[in-house]
Amino acid sequence: MRLVLFLFLLPLWLQAQSAGEPWAWRTVVMGTQGMVAAEHPLQARAGLKVLEAGGNAIDAAVAVFYVTAVTEQHQAGLGGDAYILAYVAGSKKVVFINGTGPAPKLATPEFYKQRFNGIPPNGIFSSNVPGAVSAFDLAHKRYGTKPYPTLLSDALEAAGKGHAMTHFAARTHTEVLPMLLRYPSSKAALTKDGRPFEPGDLLVQTDLAGSLKTLAAKGPAEFYRGSLARLTAATYRKYEGLIREEDLAAYTAEEAEPVRADYKGYTVLQAGGNSQGIVQLMAMNILKSFPIKQLGHNSPEYLHVLLEALKLAFADRDYYVSDPKVRAIPSQALLSDEYAAARAKLIRMDRAIQGVPPPGDPEKGLAVLAGRTVLYAAGPKAITAAAATPADGETSSFSIADRWGNVVSVTHSVNGTFGSGVVVEGGGYVLNNRLPYFSLDSQDVNVLAPGKLTRHTICPALALKNGKPVLAWNTPGGDNQPQALLQAFLNVVEFGMNPQQALEQASATTTSLHPSMYPHNPGDQVVLPKVLADKVGEALAAKGHKIQVQALQQPYFQQLSAVGAVKMVMVDPRTGVLWGAVSPAKDDYVMGW
Repeated sequence: MRLVLFLFLLPLWLQAQSAGEPWAWRTVVMGTQGMVAAEHPLQARAGLKVLEAGGNAIDAAVAVFYVTAVTEQHQAGLGGDAYILAYVAGSKKVVFINGTGPAPKLATPEFYKQRFNGIPPNGIFSSNVPGAVSAFDLAHKRYGTKPYPTLLSDALEAAGKGHAMTHFAARTHTEVLPMLLRYPSSKAALTKDGRPFEPGDLLVQTDLAGSLKTLAAKGPAEFYRGSLARLTAATYRKYEGLIREEDLAAYTAEEAEPVRADYKGYTVLQAGGNSQGIVQLMAMNILKSFPIKQLGHNSPEYLHVLLEALKLAFADRDYYVSDPKVRAIPSQALLSDEYAAARAKLIRMDRAIQGVPPPGDPEKGLAVLAGRTVLYAAGPKAITAAAATPADGETSSFSIADRWGNVVSVTHSVNGTFGSGVVVEGGGYVLNNRLPYFSLDSQDVNVLAPGKLTRHTICPALALKNGKPVLAWNTPGGDNQPQALLQAFLNVVEFGMNPQQALEQASATTTSLHPSMYPHNPGDQVVLPKVLADKVGEALAAKGHKIQVQALQQPYFQQLSAVGAVKMVMVDPRTGVLWGAVSPAKDDYVMGW
């Protein structure tokens, strides 16, 4: 009997071990009718309810967005930005909606140099025009089916009656309490009379409920050209900020072209325009020159070429990517196989590139821009332990698939924790602190200018096979986003993991880039969780990588291992079964049926 039982269990044991590490957290969720992978149980529930009631994936995305605006004010919401990638089954096409707002018309480099000698990381002077509300409205008008009162009902209930604070959300309130106490409206809306909320507390947001009621009844135009726009402008005038009613009235989200690249039978699509999504695709293209599967999952050799490819891709991001309406981005040349192969030749298997590599010249097919030089690290580097766990910025994301074949991938954000920290008086929502993504260097492609879009870190992804969607995935995490998304993708495509397995693996992060937040001082380290550093740290350090070891997985420091805070939905191309998975980070949650 014991022998029979052993033989019965053996295939399951082999499956669990085949990807290297045992499953650490939960099983993959499967369904046939709908799937929502989100950052909070109430968000997943709201999206699933819409799908069950006959709404499509775009309808569900609108519902999830507005519940996020209630449950995750620290990460995303009405005052934030959004990118939406969606496969629309009816037209068999992928659409990309850019909901990122520009710098206010009063925001000039001269103003920030003279007043601050820089760009403040938060506060009243750190906000761009918010674009998320317009983005979801555009998606709803073109591809949705259900009315706003239906789609906002769960958000209204959570705001008006309150929702229970999770441990992760309560932690964020504590971390930025001094910022929230600067403004009376923020203190009133987001603290308990000056004290942080604790896990299990009920957070009631009366003013936010009123704003949601206005949007449900009158439509999102009220946010840009109505009563809510006037509340926003009044708050920014009161505290001497730069956003005005005319900034809001002039804004509308746009439908644009995504960027795309092929990888071993998959077509991978990313947010285009001013997004850093092209980084994932450039690094992916470079990796085509290497036998990734043969190198072995999370082996020193695999991680070395992965990190070097990412460093090269970030160098091109920093040099070429910003608002394409101000300066065209050579996306086609950056994503050509010939250019990727040229850049791949810069990778030495025995030595890491030192610091931040130079950009290339994709239009001329040159691996290195004229006048620049690639430097390689000399000798082994020391392995260091992080002195403290740094606080990271905030963003939210979700993936949705419905019964008709529509698939949606979304990343949206207020940038830092509670964005600017400024709650709009009478409105109950915070605005972003995305303006510090600009540079004040006149030679930088991403230099600040009134009405200009800054380069964005948010970058949701979709993958097609034979023209049909098979993967939708996304993550928060600032400059870590394309790094986590690439590793999640390779875990599935190269190493044969199911989505949940793929998201529970340890992952590596390079800081050899110019960080997106001002003042953009470059880094030169590889950050590894201890469970991975114990296995490969010495071998990577011998190649010249400067290894920093964190006890828990970067960037959210909740688990021993994880790939970002990814939400992934996979559509089985053979059976049509939906697979939903989330990284063990934040309050990530997935529901399907």
